[in-house]
Amino acid sequence: MAAVLDAVRAFLAPNAFVISEETPADVVARENLLDRAMGADRRKKSSEKLRRGRVPAQGLALVARDRDGHVIGTVRLWNVEAGVGRDGAPVDVLLLGPLAVDSAHEGKGIGGALMRAAIAEAHARGHGAILLVGDAPYYERFGFFADKAKHLIMPGPFQRERFLGLELKTGWLDGAAGMLTASGVKLTRPIERRAA
Repeated sequence: MAAVLDAVRAFLAPNAFVISEETPADVVARENLLDRAMGADRRKKSSEKLRRGRVPAQGLALVARDRDGHVIGTVRLWNVEAGVGRDGAPVDVLLLGPLAVDSAHEGKGIGGALMRAAIAEAHARGHGAILLVGDAPYYERFGFFADKAKHLIMPGPFQRERFLGLELKTGWLDGAAGMLTASGVKLTRPIERRAA
């Protein structure tokens, strides 16, 4: 019965947004959205230290667009190493963030749709795990839990209870311990920012 009701709701209220891969033309809109949603201090966070000077993981920079094609949501995933595993080798994972939705479009399921799309694409591309720093009650519904990241640390201040992990491959984070370090492709030129 629940599936029937969901299908009826989807038919009566078609999505007012689509999710697609980010393009270079989205940079200014994305940055302006993140400034509004995350505040002026967003570049001081520990997660930002891992993203700075890097490009997102291939195919894992997604945006939500309204019917007119405007960027109303964003999520990006980054290649990082999560310390070392039991064998002493670095553990390759993804770091998710930031996830943001334009305040005028909150409550429409955009954030959840971006999360599901990002997780599905990361899984399809063969990644083993995703880490993030965020509100556990929100992210637990997608399978993220603090116990998956309990032996890992961020490069700077972070709240332990907000450091969460999701295994895309069972046991991927077993034995992983140490500090996260950036491992993604470096930017070849700085991003230019223009006013909106």
